[in-house]
This record gives sequence, C-alpha cells and structure tokens, in this order.
Amino acid sequence: MTSGPVAIASDHAGFPLKEHLKSALIARGLEVLDLGTDGPESVDYPDFGRALAEAVTDGRASRGVVVCGSGIGISIAVNRHPGARAALCHDVTSARLSRLHNDANVLALGARTTGPSTAEDCLAAFLETEFEGGRHSRRVEKLG
Repeated sequence: MTSGPVAIASDHAGFPLKEHLKSALIARGLEVLDLGTDGPESVDYPDFGRALAEAVTDGRASRGVVVCGSGIGISIAVNRHPGARAALCHDVTSARLSRLHNDANVLALGARTTGPSTAEDCLAAFLETEFEGGRHSRRVEKLG
C-alpha cells in the first residue's frame, strides 16, 4: 500500500473519471493531492501531466493517477520527466504488473476507453501491489 499522498490530475475529458477515482481514494482513507483540472472546460493535458509528474518526483506525492480521454497523451506528458514512470493500463493485470515489474509510480487511464468500475479496480491493484525488485530492479534503473 502506498505511503503518503496520492496525486491525481486530468484534462477535461478525464475530469468525471478523475472525480470518481478521487472519491475512491478518499474512501480508502488516503490523502489526495488534486492538481486539476476542476471542470469540463477544455484544457491542455500536458500541463496537468507535468504538474503531476513534478509532484511525484519532488516527493509531494508517493504515487499519482492521471486521466485524459485515451490516457495516451497524458501518459506521454508524465513520462517526459525523469523519475516519473507512468503506465497506461486498461485492466487489473496491466495495473498489477506495472507495479510488480516496472515500479510504475503513476497510473494512467483513459476515460473514453475504461469504465469507472474497471478504473477503480485498476486503481486498487496499482495501490496494493508492491514492486517485486530482484531482476526487475536493474531494468527499472535503465529507464532512468
């Protein structure tokens, strides 16, 4: 389980799912750092991906969750920052493996591709799975 706040951010397309996942985090008793957006008005996903990547890499958050329409653009934005490892996941298996093998510190989801129930299941797997380490550690080090 994660220790410390979980940052969450989205663009306009991801806003409703972000709010759903924010409620799920709060229901788990976790502290949430909401980095926006705050409504359905059109915004640029790179701005919110950058803000979340900075929060995770500077220690304000232990992990992060980002959402845009497909999850692709915002995951690319996050992954441009050294130390941020965003994994775009569509199911529980990919969310679990992103932590187990890749030590992902950001879960990326697509609001137009993943329903709220599946997204919440992905979030649970992402939060509850610890990095396996071992042979995976040297591979993750090469990502930096």
